[in-house]
Amino acid sequence: MLIVRGADLMDGTPIYDIKPYIPYADCHPDASAGFTAQTRSHHLNMVCGDALWAKVPADQQAALQGVLENDPRPSYQHDPERVYGMEFGGLEVHFKVDGETLTVTGSYPLQYAQQFTIDECEGGYYLITIDGTRYLVVPEGENAPAELDADITVLQQPIESIYLVSSSAMDPIISIDGLDTVALSGTQADNWYLDAAKTAMENGQIAYAGKYSAPDYETILAANCGLAIENTMIYHTPEVKEQLEKFGVPVLVERSSYESGPLARMEWVKLYGVLLGKTDEAEQVFDDAVQRIAPLENESATGKTVAFFSITSNNLATVRKGGDYVAKMIEMAGGDYVFSDLTDSGNNLATVNISLEDFYAGAKDADVLIYNSTIEGEIRTMDELIAKCPLLAQFKAVQQGNVWCTAQSLFQQSMEMPDLILDMNKVFAEGTPDDSELKFLTKIT
Repeated sequence: MLIVRGADLMDGTPIYDIKPYIPYADCHPDASAGFTAQTRSHHLNMVCGDALWAKVPADQQAALQGVLENDPRPSYQHDPERVYGMEFGGLEVHFKVDGETLTVTGSYPLQYAQQFTIDECEGGYYLITIDGTRYLVVPEGENAPAELDADITVLQQPIESIYLVSSSAMDPIISIDGLDTVALSGTQADNWYLDAAKTAMENGQIAYAGKYSAPDYETILAANCGLAIENTMIYHTPEVKEQLEKFGVPVLVERSSYESGPLARMEWVKLYGVLLGKTDEAEQVFDDAVQRIAPLENESATGKTVAFFSITSNNLATVRKGGDYVAKMIEMAGGDYVFSDLTDSGNNLATVNISLEDFYAGAKDADVLIYNSTIEGEIRTMDELIAKCPLLAQFKAVQQGNVWCTAQSLFQQSMEMPDLILDMNKVFAEGTPDDSELKFLTKIT
């Protein structure tokens, strides 16, 4: 029985599958091949730079070359400017075809991030794609191609005088020694928890140029801004993005907050490495972060149930959704997140506000409570916590003294997530590690 869906057909309508006859594959070798005879021996010449080809494992090179030389494109596609992509042996392979020549453009290796891709092109060019929006990074001293697609934004290196609105991008940029490329901030000095960023603003190296919805255009233009790095909040004020672009300031909207895992979020450092010409530094920083938490992969789960939350001023509990990266960090640390079944609920927010009754039902028996101070401020004592929400006095973790508070710098220090994972692992495995052993967690006493 053949089941067909998605077609405007009545039940029982005959379906005919008409294909060309191919003599060397079908059972009547003397039959005429028709138009397929023209493509039987179609063969392309593959071109790939040595550095790019070296990224293909030696035992896969011959097979990949064979596939590419036999032209894996759809037969109806002949655009010489189009970049094609396919998966092969765990690799994402990108290429162009012009006439009889197939040129491998490559794909910059990403292990975890899903919200952007980077294609390596000939001559040191990079094509970045973020949520369908494309940016071409052009090397210093080179020009953008003459016939570039109209939707591609050109980012000419060196990229300098950056207007950094997305605070989560600052730590990756600092980690690759790129702070000197940032001239303008959408966050005021007092609101930075990153010492390097705060000091740079206090010293006048970085100027405040207004928040995402109300930028100081005069300051931005006077600084000869080369790039504005925004987060998705800019989509609430599209006129601001349009105005910046009208002034000649390219706008890159980063989406690291949409990544579902901590390693995927940290891998955005590779994007900033490409932008700033610091790919080696970015890869080293990321690899170091991965190695720091690698030993946890071999450890058994601790069996501890965990709630990560804050209490709002209108008596609601703010918790992370089950697919959020914080829930993933708890899992990586050996814990079991008690609200893992909370789903997207129709929006892309990482958090959800629930009633105190629902929070009580889900977290009252949790072994560990972690209070998120980044939203409502830090809490030091149990008295402060219970004053904020008297119902918490009935929670198991409160009664047993197993409640911890995060540092307010947590979300700005986006490259330090391995420290939080290791902190949580110590709390889950050891019970009461000394505060001096922890970086992001402090015990509420």
